[in-house]
Amino acid sequence: MGTKGGEALLEIAAESAAESALHQWHVLWTHSNCEQLVYDQLAAKGFDPFLPTLETWSKRGGVRRLGRVPMFRGYLFLRHAMDKTSYLEVYRARGLVRVLGERWDRLDIVPNSEIEAIQKLLHSGLPILPYPYLREGQRVRITDGPLADMEGIVVRVNPKKGLLVVSVNLLQRSVAVHLDCTVLEAA
Repeated sequence: MGTKGGEALLEIAAESAAESALHQWHVLWTHSNCEQLVYDQLAAKGFDPFLPTLETWSKRGGVRRLGRVPMFRGYLFLRHAMDKTSYLEVYRARGLVRVLGERWDRLDIVPNSEIEAIQKLLHSGLPILPYPYLREGQRVRITDGPLADMEGIVVRVNPKKGLLVVSVNLLQRSVAVHLDCTVLEAA
């Protein structure tokens, strides 16, 4: 039976898809301020770590400086096909608390699309700000402004404002207020 051509391309595409499925993104939890330390150790060993960082102003000794800080404090990502040997090699990194997941063979995986979205944000040149991860129905505390230290439940979240509901259980009544979600934190 003759070939029509292109079979080799299909085989290469299948191998590439299988390889990328094995090289999945994992989350590494580090000790406080040890993200760069863990990153450097793993990169030196030939792993593919990813530490997204943001530029931010800090004040030390009365002097304001522009510096880089991790986008997700205490965490970095690692793309690797994780077998027991490589897991143990990663686990030996100084400053690492653990790799997120149940066991070495059941590690949590971050979808490629989420990592790609973070990378696009970083390469966009647009200002990136940390933003609280809030879910509808979550109990939150207001951190700033005239309502500071007040607690309520997030009813609706949109890019500009969230709808916070404060309830009086005894009266079975509630009131709502629109707030900037950046002044909210999980209660």
